[in-house]
Amino acid sequence: MTNETGDSAAAAVSTWRYPKNFWIANGVELFERAAYYGTFIALALFLTDVVGFTDVEAGWIGALFASFIYLLPFVSGAAADRIGFRYSLVIAFLLLGVGYATLGLYPTKVAVLGSLALICVGGSIVKPTITGTVARSSDSLNRARAFSIFYMIVNIGSFSGKTIAKPVRTMLGLEYVPLYSSAAAFLALVLVVFFYWPKDELEQRPRSALEAIRDLGLVFRNGRFMALLLITAGFWAIQGQLYASLPKYVIRMVGPDASPEWYANVNPLIVVLLVVPITQLVKKLEPVTSIGISLALIPCSALIMAFSGLFERPIVIAGFSMHPITVMMVLGIALQGFAECFLSPRYLEYASKQAPPGQEGLYMGYAHLNTFFAWLTGFVLSGYLLDAFCPDPKKLAAAGLSAEQVKAAYAHAPYLWYTFAGVGVAAFVALLIFKFVTERVDDAGRAKL
Repeated sequence: MTNETGDSAAAAVSTWRYPKNFWIANGVELFERAAYYGTFIALALFLTDVVGFTDVEAGWIGALFASFIYLLPFVSGAAADRIGFRYSLVIAFLLLGVGYATLGLYPTKVAVLGSLALICVGGSIVKPTITGTVARSSDSLNRARAFSIFYMIVNIGSFSGKTIAKPVRTMLGLEYVPLYSSAAAFLALVLVVFFYWPKDELEQRPRSALEAIRDLGLVFRNGRFMALLLITAGFWAIQGQLYASLPKYVIRMVGPDASPEWYANVNPLIVVLLVVPITQLVKKLEPVTSIGISLALIPCSALIMAFSGLFERPIVIAGFSMHPITVMMVLGIALQGFAECFLSPRYLEYASKQAPPGQEGLYMGYAHLNTFFAWLTGFVLSGYLLDAFCPDPKKLAAAGLSAEQVKAAYAHAPYLWYTFAGVGVAAFVALLIFKFVTERVDDAGRAKL
């Protein structure tokens, strides 16, 4: 028995020696994230500048697309468990490859909606399948490191996808960005077809899609858990403006050579650099305190972005002259990444305490629904705010406005960011109220025991 235990311990120490499918799955995830974020950062511009939707219409379309990618996995994940991970990924990347390709090749209003639906369904299959592979490829002793590798790959894919999207957009055109994403999706499909051979062994019967929907309804009926989801959605609604508002805002205010793709990359860079030391720093704090810090910081990031309107001249940094919007956007995005480092490590821990006793596992499977609500509301609000304060230049040209009238139309562009700062303040205040009320309820419950 001693020798067997020693062998098990020795095997557990070799935490970098994961099965081949683990590394293949991470390679697949890298291509999928590069494809997704490459198109996602350009989508708002694509819908208005190439397809011809208004800002408001683009906001609604982007909201449904972005939010349902976070809602559908609860159903598609159940289906993937039943048909097997390999076949699920083949189906997913066929849908993604075709979806991205048709998005770029047929940019008409009706065709684009169908293409986005294909991407949404395909993308919803990938995440639960890849995370399931990571979980099955590791044991309880090395699973934390396995997922840390996975999330590092996610950030690398996000970073590389947006980095490549910038030269594709400026050198070839917006319609070529989805074609680049299609190529990345088909490369992932090649990896799956030739190298990904999971065992698909389940220790228990997989949930059906109907069971997943039933459980989702159970979560929606829990007021305490839903309140936390909606409060933290305020954080992600602001961060979602990296994709909903930022691309249009900087290109309309700075010019077509601006680099919203590269500005947005500051966020994952800060997270990768700081999440580990900040996690160590706050590990002795109460989870709600760490979350509170993040919600206090996030409206400040929106204010920094809004303050770009206070500068009339370029800002000189280390001898380089930079547009004030560029400087303030980068600073605001960096602060968002810093704030995320306080939220992400402690959110799941705090959310688990809001679930009914004995049902923590069920509820934690739905803890990231806050992003669904954030994307749904944040993108819709973005469309209306852009239309009001930073309108489409084509709309102004069609109205025959003079140069002075056009300048006046953009005079209040920073109001967009002030509005989202207000969303952040509301989320912070709501968290304080939530903490006060839930602690009183818990104290009253303990007093009755």
